[in-house]
Amino acid sequence: DIPSHLDDLPPTMLKKDYANLPVMNSVDDVVKRLLSLEMASQKEKLKVKTQQLVEKVRRSPNDNGSFEVQGKLKREGFFAVLTAKIRTLEEHLQRHPKDKKNRRFMLMDLDRRRKMLGYLRRVNYSTFEKTCRELGIQYSPPQPYARRVTKRWLVKKALCIKVFQEKQKLKAAERLKQRREWQARARAAREQQE
Repeated sequence: DIPSHLDDLPPTMLKKDYANLPVMNSVDDVVKRLLSLEMASQKEKLKVKTQQLVEKVRRSPNDNGSFEVQGKLKREGFFAVLTAKIRTLEEHLQRHPKDKKNRRFMLMDLDRRRKMLGYLRRVNYSTFEKTCRELGIQYSPPQPYARRVTKRWLVKKALCIKVFQEKQKLKAAERLKQRREWQARARAAREQQE
């Protein structure tokens, strides 16, 4: 069986909508069990997990608008929401590898999160580090330029490096000769002054 990121939720925990109701203390055990995560759907479990992830990256209990909790724009979504969604889609794709539609959605969400993390990294690095650590995200910055390596390109590069090294050797000999001339002129100038 494939492990889920929702497995760490305790089954006795109440669903998100019922967790903070004062009536829940006086309710029968059967009703509590029906309203707990043990009987909850995947969607309801995901809501609770998302709420937990949002709580991890919040700066304060009242914080709903910071960049870590909420994206750069509201329509872009939350880091925590995107992370929970991505992990759920990853698990789904492990069970159903031919599901191209959800693979596309996961890649789109990954790309959106990567772009937002890149922005956060540029703007506020300490917050970026904290967010990645709390959500368990491994961020790798994009490569500046990736060239397809071919045999021809490797040979050409090796030749260029060899030519550059030979030129450096020739220049080194000229520089040494030049430096000796300058030292000789400097000595001659000092001797004339004395």
